[in-house]
Amino acid sequence: MRLGPYELPNRLFVAPMAGVTDRPFRQLCRRLGAGHAVSEMVTSRKELWNSLKTSRRADHAGEPGPVAVQIAGTDAEMMAEAAAYNIDRGAQIIDINMGCPAKKVCNKWAGSALMRDEALAIGIVEAVVAVCAPRRVPVSLKMRTGWCDSERNALSIARAAQSAGIALLTVHGRTREQGYKGAAEYETIAAVKAALSIPVVANGDITTPQKAREVLAFTRADALMIGRAAQGRPWIFREIAHFLATGEELPPPPTREVRGWLLEHLLEHYALYGEFTGVRTARKHIGWAVRALPGGEIFRAVMNTLDSSEAQVAAVGTFFDELAEHHSLLPQCAAANDDLLALEA
Repeated sequence: MRLGPYELPNRLFVAPMAGVTDRPFRQLCRRLGAGHAVSEMVTSRKELWNSLKTSRRADHAGEPGPVAVQIAGTDAEMMAEAAAYNIDRGAQIIDINMGCPAKKVCNKWAGSALMRDEALAIGIVEAVVAVCAPRRVPVSLKMRTGWCDSERNALSIARAAQSAGIALLTVHGRTREQGYKGAAEYETIAAVKAALSIPVVANGDITTPQKAREVLAFTRADALMIGRAAQGRPWIFREIAHFLATGEELPPPPTREVRGWLLEHLLEHYALYGEFTGVRTARKHIGWAVRALPGGEIFRAVMNTLDSSEAQVAAVGTFFDELAEHHSLLPQCAAANDDLLALEA
């Protein structure tokens, strides 16, 4: 499928998740079958652009294109400046965050809170498109179905955003009020898809290849976006791609291959964050990868006591070596985790 001037290899996207979809994780998901990956959200507040957190989020060194960066904010002019800033630093696609339900974001009227002020929301879209269009940088938008059950205005905003020039729209099938609770609904996504001519992406509760096929069939969406189900299970993208193409399920990945993927990911993670922060932020990725495996919960407890990258790498390698002695294929894939605290934007 196409996104502006770019031909994407498939219709399976990695959702932007704060604290998760950094460059190493995006690259891992792409390697394992994702056709598109959007960065963690980058603030539109100029005074924070030189902060360590933002500099890491804006780091695209060695990342295969097209590089997509999500920006978040509440002021049209500042959002336009943020788009230009990120384009100058390698962004080839700009994504507008109108979907994050986190209180610390919505309390400042950013993220999904923008859906409560349609005029402001569309003003932001227009300002960002005006900056991006001359540079041939497509703009995508991610949003929810609305603020709450009584304020489901995704269709209204979607139509206006398309008229304002966005190239692609993603809809998470929950309201802001739901957060990540309850079940995602796909009726709103189907209505948005039927009303628009640009590509529409379905997001929310897509945890298995079978569910992926059902959501595509029901919504008629052009693509799927997967977030929490990829945490600890980044090979879900190739599983879904194979199932959609053949109707057959892939066997679990070889345990030693999973070992290699995780260790390579850890080394890239440490390189981005440094020793101190890297060790601490790697714990969640390791925990997601092992939590549903035999002995995984015990290993997680041990892992949280290790305070060096060398010790983490050695422990992970040993864990999977011992697992491979009894299971040539991964015995149990990590399930989609409702208790994870990642913020899918």
